[in-house]
Amino acid sequence: MSGVPEFLESFWEKDILPTLSEYIEIPNKSVHFDPDWSKNGHMDRAIELVAAWCKRYPLPDMKLNVHRLEGRTPLLLVDVPGNGKSNTLIYGHLDKQPEFDGWNEGLGPWKAVRKDDKLYGRGGADDGYAIFASFAALHWLIKQGKPFGRVVMLIECSEESGSPDLPAYMKALSEQIGKPELIIALDSMCGNYYQLWTTTNLRGNLLGILKVQVLTEGVHSGAASGIVPSSFRVLREVLDRIENSNTGEILPDFLKTNIPTYRVAEAAHAADVLQHEIAGAYPFVPGMKPVTGDYTEQLLNNTWRTTLCVTGVDGMPALANAGNTLRPYTTVKLSLRLPPDLDARECAAQLKVLLEKDPPYGAKVSFDIGSADSGWNAPAFTAKTNRELQQVSQTYFGKPAIHYGCGGTIPFMRFLSDSLPEAQFVVTGVLGPHSNAHGPNEFLHLPMVKKITACVADILTMQA
Repeated sequence: MSGVPEFLESFWEKDILPTLSEYIEIPNKSVHFDPDWSKNGHMDRAIELVAAWCKRYPLPDMKLNVHRLEGRTPLLLVDVPGNGKSNTLIYGHLDKQPEFDGWNEGLGPWKAVRKDDKLYGRGGADDGYAIFASFAALHWLIKQGKPFGRVVMLIECSEESGSPDLPAYMKALSEQIGKPELIIALDSMCGNYYQLWTTTNLRGNLLGILKVQVLTEGVHSGAASGIVPSSFRVLREVLDRIENSNTGEILPDFLKTNIPTYRVAEAAHAADVLQHEIAGAYPFVPGMKPVTGDYTEQLLNNTWRTTLCVTGVDGMPALANAGNTLRPYTTVKLSLRLPPDLDARECAAQLKVLLEKDPPYGAKVSFDIGSADSGWNAPAFTAKTNRELQQVSQTYFGKPAIHYGCGGTIPFMRFLSDSLPEAQFVVTGVLGPHSNAHGPNEFLHLPMVKKITACVADILTMQA
């Protein structure tokens, strides 16, 4: 029967949502966005709130610890021995993206607001729900008297900054974590809200600051234009080394890859299911069209090809303060999403050379690399795992599970996959159309998260 078990419906509504709402209202921005996170105390508030909730709903023989390595964000580790032979790691994170502008009236990043079947506010869907869903799944299995193996829940607090603290914790806690055969990551996307979606590959992410300087100080634009080139125009010339601005095509060969045939087929299947819903998930202005009308190409562009975005600008005054001045410099923050199988650090090194060499007019051009996180291509599902995923999707959604790639980055996946090459990965999540993680009006789709919880429970007992 398709639907959410009554126990999980009640557990989410009565036992989880009040505390999840409290969590949303804590501004625990990731370390990259809040360098003074330790002094400000928001991260400690968030993890202690979640740890206290877990202790109010204890699981049999669980060991719960908040770990704190010197100079690093905290990490929550919950070890539940279970009564089966399997060994599963469930991953999530508690740190958040910054506020962002543009929240609708009555909504805000640090304000939990429920409207119908959505809970708005920063971090509910990305990724505060993960630990609550994990506990709910195990409580549901216990309620039914169903077996499950050992489950370790690892909840970090630096994912939105590229997980810089995670390797140290994985090393320090390696004996406690063990060698799980199955990793369930509850921090990904879904193509719609009416079937189970699993992420089979993730792009890498390369961030850096590109600065073009032409003068030591601003000068009168009437007196200097035509003699002094605009720093903005020089910046455009430099960016043209990366991207064809007419098509969005990435030009350097070192930023390209050959897409595996089976991933192309996977994308084509997902595209056939979603079709116009792919582009329909985004708030286009009236009359705006996507880069391409080919649904499969839309997904491949988003999951297997490098793309360039300018996510921040400096050196430009606000319009109200903009005079007739030829500005001395323009600085932009670049975000390049990389194919899953490229080495992000190698790409970063080559990109720095490409951008800085032979600057137009002899301008001062610098590219400072911020972070370089490689993507991830999952091991193929075993026939058993695929059958289980199809079964749980049919049980709770009444539709088959769909496997597809994701355009985002979860650094932990590449790290863990390299450490545990024999493990199976079930990466799923609730970030569907218009949920807008990292932007304004982020929401958690409540019917979806309840069904995901039920799916996780069934997967755990099937593995037992």
